[in-house]
Amino acid sequence: MTSPVSDQPVLKLLNVESTYGPIKAIRGVSLQVRRGEIATVLGSNGAGKTTILKTISGIIDPRKGSIEFQGDNITARDPAWIVQRGLSHVPEGREVFPLLSVRDNLLMGAYTRSDRDGIARDMERVFDYFPILKERSDQDAGLLSGGQQQMLSISRALMANPDLILLDEPSLGLSPKLTKEIFEIVVRINRERGTTILLVEQNANMALNASDYGYVLENGRIVMEDTCARLREKEDIKEFYLGMKDAGVRGERRWKKKKNWR
Repeated sequence: MTSPVSDQPVLKLLNVESTYGPIKAIRGVSLQVRRGEIATVLGSNGAGKTTILKTISGIIDPRKGSIEFQGDNITARDPAWIVQRGLSHVPEGREVFPLLSVRDNLLMGAYTRSDRDGIARDMERVFDYFPILKERSDQDAGLLSGGQQQMLSISRALMANPDLILLDEPSLGLSPKLTKEIFEIVVRINRERGTTILLVEQNANMALNASDYGYVLENGRIVMEDTCARLREKEDIKEFYLGMKDAGVRGERRWKKKKNWR
């Protein structure tokens, strides 16, 4: 089942500015995420991608601008209140509770809920997405591999039954095979559950293939936005983010070199 994307934005940022002391990390960022879509923010290290997610989830208070989630102003609200509104944040670096079991980590994700039957159903759905977590449900989370901890972090966010997930660098430190598996599950979660996802990722190829709409961030500013299908065709994106240059130009250069060798 494919979840339709609505024209109605579930998240809107307007001219948001956040700082670390005197350093401006993001500068006048405006973006929106439509209900039911996967949106991605691309950018190099230090561009401000993680700061955007931390500002949305209330970890960092913005100096300027506003943030709306499902029509409510959540600017600088308490992170726990934001979670209760239906927004979950999967941070960079996974950050599981290492001394708690896998099952207890998942239950921590559902701490705002009181519907026991719904929690049990969602745990089974999580185990369906990531069967290895069911196999290791009684094992301490700190003993899991990096890829398994990433699966657990995503699953813990799902246990809150969110309308929107902020997903920060899910491929960080993972092998290409595990990265592919994680992204396949992220897309499946979006399509099957209708969960809206805002993804921050350095693996631009994976992010653009998985997402519907994309923003390019440089030095804390949005410098480009478009559908991911169109972004993949832009020469700047090909060269700087996908490691590609115009195939026709390369082919012509090779042909000229070969001609000169004769």
